[in-house]
Amino acid sequence: MKIERLELRLLELPLVHFFETSFGRVDDKHFILVRADSDGTSGYGECVADIDPYYSAETNETAWHIISEFIAPRVLGVEFAHPRDVFPALKAIRGHNMAKAAVEMAAWDLYARQRREPLWRTLGGVRDRIASGVSVGIQPSLADLAANVERELAAGYRRIKIKVKPGWDLDPVRTIRERFGSIPLMVDANAAYTAGDAEHLARLDDYGLMMIEQPLDYDDIAEHARLQRRLKTAICLDESIKSPDAAREAIAAGACRIINIKPGRIGGFGESIRLHDLCAGYGIPVWHGGMLESGIGRAANIHLSTLPNFTLPGDVAASKRYFSPDLIEPPIEVAADGTIAVPNDYGLGVSMRDDRIERATRRRATLSAGQRHSVRGGSSAPAQAV
Repeated sequence: MKIERLELRLLELPLVHFFETSFGRVDDKHFILVRADSDGTSGYGECVADIDPYYSAETNETAWHIISEFIAPRVLGVEFAHPRDVFPALKAIRGHNMAKAAVEMAAWDLYARQRREPLWRTLGGVRDRIASGVSVGIQPSLADLAANVERELAAGYRRIKIKVKPGWDLDPVRTIRERFGSIPLMVDANAAYTAGDAEHLARLDDYGLMMIEQPLDYDDIAEHARLQRRLKTAICLDESIKSPDAAREAIAAGACRIINIKPGRIGGFGESIRLHDLCAGYGIPVWHGGMLESGIGRAANIHLSTLPNFTLPGDVAASKRYFSPDLIEPPIEVAADGTIAVPNDYGLGVSMRDDRIERATRRRATLSAGQRHSVRGGSSAPAQAV
């Protein structure tokens, strides 16, 4: 496989409804779409970086710069035997996993399409449907929260996750338990608490939660280990797990009992498979997180979720919850039983709506081996972890 050309697009899509976390509220999704071309075939990767360095140090602007000036020269015109070789080829570039992942995941899609097989098979997946959970952002009121949860349960979702932060935690959880009983429920703090909140967080033990996701700081392992010893509820780590090595340290320290896998956070599909296998070896279940992806990134998440140790419902919801219309056909849909069918056509297995992609484009660049690129105007704005 030899990538002849990379096309970068900065896209802007309005959300169907605002999404709020402890980071703040967003109304639109802005992201970089990478297309990798080779011998008349194209593969796609969606970058999950934000404009603001809140979830990650990376932003749309840093990702654009790193892909254009440092990643592209290391992949264009290079013969790769397998897409798993792309991430190691970028070792000289420290960090910037989201930028790396966007290109690496496009390479996997390209490779699968060239082999004329669905991406899940290329990745080593084992199932044709995945269980779908949903993430509900911070709401204006408890009544709004209950109405949202009721609607999502009626749609069939197998797990409810709600965003929490100091001042919006115990009451929302209590409200859901009183209204909906023992539904599968988890909370996500996006690193909003400190070690001094341990006693307060321990009060969540009374509500039978599946897990508390990333309660403490984004780069913390030691304090999470202390907190996990204090809690009955399982801690799930997200932002703290930037690599399989970080996961090994966290597991050894007892900092978590569950891990959220996001390819963008750790550098793409190859590193995600390594992390998946590591967790399976330690008996740590994993699930797939989300970053408000369009249908392109959402399809990629579905394929990765077919690996055997993805035993918990992930944040891979229907397209219509976020974008109307989406950038693909058919849109991602959740069946009445709370599952999503895995696309079975070549590569990502979905059809790109070029007209919608074009309308959403705010900036574009084409990068070829041995050539500098030109950029056309535009700006970017934040996305959010779901």
